[in-house]
Amino acid sequence: MTLDAFGWALAVFAALIVGLSKTGVPGIGMLFVAIFANLMPTRQASGFVLPLLICGDLVAVFSYRRHTEWKHLWRLFPWTAAGVGLGAVALGRLDNRQAQLLVGGIILTLVVLHLWRKRAAAPAALADPAAVAEQGAWFAPTIGVLAGFTTLVANAAGPLMAIYLLAMRLPKLAYVGTSAVFFLLLNLFKVPFMAGLGLITVDSLGFNLALAPAVFAGAWFGRWVLPRVSQAWFERLALLFSAAAGLKLLIG
Repeated sequence: MTLDAFGWALAVFAALIVGLSKTGVPGIGMLFVAIFANLMPTRQASGFVLPLLICGDLVAVFSYRRHTEWKHLWRLFPWTAAGVGLGAVALGRLDNRQAQLLVGGIILTLVVLHLWRKRAAAPAALADPAAVAEQGAWFAPTIGVLAGFTTLVANAAGPLMAIYLLAMRLPKLAYVGTSAVFFLLLNLFKVPFMAGLGLITVDSLGFNLALAPAVFAGAWFGRWVLPRVSQAWFERLALLFSAAAGLKLLIG
C-alpha cells in the first residue's frame, strides 16, 4: 500500500483520533474507521486499524486502570468471545455494504432502546438512582455478542460499549477505565482471527509502526481533555457519537 502526502496527512489525523477516542472523547472511533476505510479497502482497513487500537488501549489502561469496574467486564467477556467467533464466520460471507447495514441497524436500535429505557426509568431514579442501573438478564449477553460480532466485522463495538456503560450509569473515570480494559483484552483476542484472515500483514505492521506516535500523542491529549468535560456532557457526547456512527454506516 502506498499513500501520497494527502493520504499520509489523513492517516496521521485518523491515528490521532484513535488515541483521543481511547482516553478523552468517547464514541468518536467511527471517524477514524471511516477515514481508513476511504484510504484502503474496507476489509483491509479492519485489520490495519487493530494494532493502532491496541496502542491506544495500552495508554488508556495505564492511565485509568485503577478505575476499572471488573464486575461489568465479567458479564460481557464470555458473550463477546462468542460474538467474535460469529463475526469471523460472517466476515467471509458478508460483503462490505451488508456488514455496514447490519452493524448500523444494530447500533441505532440500541441507541433508541437506551433512550426509551432511560426515559421510562426516570421516575424510579428520583426515588432510587441505583435502580436505573438494573437491567434484564438479557442485556449483558446481548451487548456482549453484538460487540464481539461488530468489532470483528467493522471495528464498530465502541458505540455498543458506550450504550452498555451508559446504561450502567458509570462515572466518566470508571467508564473510561472499564472500557479501556475491555477493549485491550478484546483487541488482543482479535489478533489471531485478523492474522488468519490475512488482514494483518508485515506490510501493514510497518505502516502501523509509522503511525503509532500519532496514536500516543492523541491518547495523551485525551488525558488532558477528560477532566475538563463534565459528566453530563460526557454522556451526551458518547450517545451522540454512537448515534452518528450508526447513521453513517446505514447511509454508507
